[in-house]
Amino acid sequence: MENKKMNRRAFFVLIFLTLLIFGIMFRLAWIQIFTTRTFSYKKVDLISRAVEQRREKIILDTGRGTIYDRNGTPLLGKEVTGLAIFPTAHAQLKKAGEIEKLTDILGVSKEALNEKLKKMKHADFWRDEKGKILPLDDAKIKKVTELNIVGLMALPVVERYEQDQIARQVIGYIGYKENTEKTTEKVGIAGLEESFQPFLNSIGEKSVSFFVDGRGRPLYGLNVKKQEQQDAFYPLSIKTTLDASMQKIAEDAFNASGIQEGAGVILDVSTRKVLAMVSRPEFTPENEETRKDALLLQKGLENHALNRMTPGSVFKIVVAAAALEEGIVKPQDHFLCKGKYGKYGFTCWKEGGHGDLTFEEAFAQSCNITFAEVAKKVGPKKIIEYARRLGVTETLGWEKDPFQKIGAFQQFSREQKGQIYTSQSPQDDEGVLIQTAIGQRDVQITPLAAASMAAIIAGDGKAREVRGVDSIQYKNGSNFYTFEDRDIPDAALKPETLKVLRKFMGGVVEKGTAQSLRSLPWKVAGKTGTAQIGEANYNLWFVGYAPVEKPRYAVAVVAQNVANSNSKPVLKVTGDIIQGLSKMVK
Repeated sequence: MENKKMNRRAFFVLIFLTLLIFGIMFRLAWIQIFTTRTFSYKKVDLISRAVEQRREKIILDTGRGTIYDRNGTPLLGKEVTGLAIFPTAHAQLKKAGEIEKLTDILGVSKEALNEKLKKMKHADFWRDEKGKILPLDDAKIKKVTELNIVGLMALPVVERYEQDQIARQVIGYIGYKENTEKTTEKVGIAGLEESFQPFLNSIGEKSVSFFVDGRGRPLYGLNVKKQEQQDAFYPLSIKTTLDASMQKIAEDAFNASGIQEGAGVILDVSTRKVLAMVSRPEFTPENEETRKDALLLQKGLENHALNRMTPGSVFKIVVAAAALEEGIVKPQDHFLCKGKYGKYGFTCWKEGGHGDLTFEEAFAQSCNITFAEVAKKVGPKKIIEYARRLGVTETLGWEKDPFQKIGAFQQFSREQKGQIYTSQSPQDDEGVLIQTAIGQRDVQITPLAAASMAAIIAGDGKAREVRGVDSIQYKNGSNFYTFEDRDIPDAALKPETLKVLRKFMGGVVEKGTAQSLRSLPWKVAGKTGTAQIGEANYNLWFVGYAPVEKPRYAVAVVAQNVANSNSKPVLKVTGDIIQGLSKMVK
């Protein structure tokens, strides 16, 4: 009886093991025969992965479309010939006794060369101490070729991002999307690289591969493999509205100012095209520490020109526009500023107050008490309405839905909307209202929207969508799509209101808070702003346009989270930008 039970148990165990083995065999067959290209729900290509494990690859070009400025100047890296080094090269050099010759070519010591080659785990180009590929001239290319070392080649390469690249946050960056299966192809993760990913997408990278065994030794007989896709029309490229020279002027102005955090925008008044856009802190994708630190990477990718922030007295432009357009207040109406207002602890920035002054003078001197009085007359609903009409509450970047079979599309994919009140704010509360009137409390706008507001006033009074890209082009230069001019409906001011606002903004420079801009080659009009952030920090602003006689450029400059409320840094940047533009367009 016991033997029968044992035999029965053994039979069931054998059946179970047989089924298990068959299950494993079936699973392996399924993986290796039927799903080699689409394994798991992530659709992993197992064949490609197997090849990648036995291949040392060096990418010569991502194969993505190029990004140009408005004059056709490439904004990305240029092609150079560099020294490609595969890990196998070190042993080959030592064996051939050619180390000294390579040190002469590269201009480094034998010790430095040996140390660097020993540390190499994967193929790469020889780089200088700053991480930049060392370009080879014709003589050096010839010497490298004559060495005839396996794993050592002079190859043309395009690094998409250079160390001295301009418009970094506007252009953006390519990388691997978070929470997705990492593939061999990078995609746009910020800026125009992200917005235009469907169009700039690579049709195949240009690369050189070297096959190795499990210990990284070369597999002789398998020649170096070059891979490059040929297509007359793709990938597509984009022609931006940026002007490389103006972008350089703006970036140089920021670099000289010492502003650590902030943004700057230059718009064409008539077309509302972005001519330059600066964001700080500066993004350095070529820096290895930045690439490895996700927080640093994310912070660097952030374009502050598209982020909303507290505007301070810049928002008084909106309140003034509402009061003038509705006929509630006239330029010569008088107000009395004693430095303090009401029961809210609300004060003017000028200790002791401005005394008796007109509305026009109050704008030039940025009198808080006057604008508290005006805001009470205008009311919260009108303030919201005119904020919308001046384009500071919505996204302004060119957008369309659907667009080219990809659904909703925005040129500036991460642009934030402005805000006047939060949903919890009691709009009819007098204390909330007067704080709103001076651009504090819940008010937040983007530097792009501030520049657009200046362009509306300097131009025809109409709000338009802002363009950062003019067109998408085929590889051969023919046109794929041109982004048309698009008005924002129901957003305009009367000509007489515009005339008064221009005079008000001119007064800010002539006799108000921005008098340091009076000595420039062009007359400037605008508005300063100092917004208190927390207990001791400030956002410093200047928003305006030039030249006053025939406005061409609208400018917004902001320094964020600074410890001093003095507007000198932003006025210096603005002055340097206007000075540079005036020289450029002579």
